Amino acid sequence: MNNLIPITKVEDIPFIYLDSPIGLLLQYHNLGKNYDTFTKAQLLIGMCMDNRKHLHIPDNFAFIIRTGGANLRYSEFKVSYAISVGQVSHIALIGHNNCGMVNLVSRKNEFINGLVENAGWTKEISEEHFNQFAPMFEIGNEINFVLSEVKRLRLRYPKIQIAPMMYLVEDNKLYLIDEN
Repeated sequence: MNNLIPITKVEDIPFIYLDSPIGLLLQYHNLGKNYDTFTKAQLLIGMCMDNRKHLHIPDNFAFIIRTGGANLRYSEFKVSYAISVGQVSHIALIGHNNCGMVNLVSRKNEFINGLVENAGWTKEISEEHFNQFAPMFEIGNEINFVLSEVKRLRLRYPKIQIAPMMYLVEDNKLYLIDEN
C-alpha cells in the first residue's frame, strides 16, 4: 500500500484534480469541507458494495454505483448513462483494502453454505453458481484492479477524467493511487 497518496490538507491534492469534482470529493470526505448545495451530480463514483464504507459528501453531489470490488465491467450502461444523460465528466473509482472480492476461492465453502442455509438453495446449484460467476467477479489485488479498471475506462471514455482511489477501512479515509 506504499503507492497510496494521503490527502490530509488541500495542498496534498494534485493540481489536475484540485479544481474539479474529484478534488471536492477529497475535501468533503477527508478534510471535512463544509457542504455546498448541488442540484445535479458533479461526478460518478464507482465503489465497492462493502458495508464498511461510507462517504461524507453533500446531497445531489454524485451518482454512485456500488458493485463488488468496484468492478464496473458489468455496469457500463449505467456509467454511460451518468456521462450522457447526467452530463458528468469526472469519475472517482474507489477500491478498498480487505475486499471480499479478492481471493474468492478461499470463500467458496462459505459462499456455498451461505446460499444453502440462507437462501434455501441446494449445495449443487450453489456450487455451480459460484463456479460460473466467481471468475467474473474475482479482482485479484485491490490496487492493481483499480488501476486496470481506470485504464480500461479511460480508453472507453477518453474525454472523462478518472481518478483511481483507495478507501482504507482502518481510518475511513480516501487515498489517491499513485499511477507512476
